[in-house]
Amino acid sequence: MLRPENDIFFIVKAFAAGVILATAFIHVLPEAFTTLTSPCLKENPWGRFPFTGFLCMMSAIGTLMVDAMATGYYKRSSLKSSQVRMDEESRAGHGATQGSNAHDSEELRSTSELFKHRVIAQVLELGILVHSVIIGISVGASQDTYTIKPLLVALSFHQFFEGISLGGCISQFKSLSEAIMAAFFSLTTPIGIAIGIGISNVYSETSPTALIVQGTLNSAAAGILIYMALVDLLAADFMSPRMQGNMRIQLGSYISLLLGTGCMSLLAKWA
Repeated sequence: MLRPENDIFFIVKAFAAGVILATAFIHVLPEAFTTLTSPCLKENPWGRFPFTGFLCMMSAIGTLMVDAMATGYYKRSSLKSSQVRMDEESRAGHGATQGSNAHDSEELRSTSELFKHRVIAQVLELGILVHSVIIGISVGASQDTYTIKPLLVALSFHQFFEGISLGGCISQFKSLSEAIMAAFFSLTTPIGIAIGIGISNVYSETSPTALIVQGTLNSAAAGILIYMALVDLLAADFMSPRMQGNMRIQLGSYISLLLGTGCMSLLAKWA
């Protein structure tokens, strides 16, 4: 069902993009601002420069560079391989007919799109995993049982919606790739919790080192998620000829996008 040729694919991706966008703007970025502007940090330099916005911006630019370089490298490699194959066929006496050229072009485009989606999903998962590990460490290191219980409930819904968003992006891969990426997503928060429990005796959320590390990682994660949601998920789909020519898919995607952002934003009341 979740294949690019099905209309429901666009709607699911819109929901996923909404979840990711709300995660970045409502959950990750405000937390980064809070930690990097904490009074526990020295006024110089943390109070004299907006490091959160700067790190978020640089992370988004870095994601753009990685995205562009990886996609460009693969396209150049694919074109070179296709040209070598056509030269070998020509030397063998088969010739390169117009039909075979069209078939090669279509195959190259399909393979290139699959690689593009794979890059998107892997970079997106990186942003989600960074945030998940930080959440896990905070939960594991917490000494207050009264705050842990409601936090775990909110965290479960938080990870549930993020899992839906990531699943919508990796659903078109091979089963082995899906399993590996799903396993990484499933294990990061428990690993973070285990680390938090292990360092609970020496860990302090208000220590300058913890605040700087958390704020830096959250800022970087926010930049990754914002770029991926707006550029690779929303812009790529909403500006595609297929969606532009189908009002039903557009309306469904709009509603799905708002539903995704709404659900994730609502969780900010608890976590």
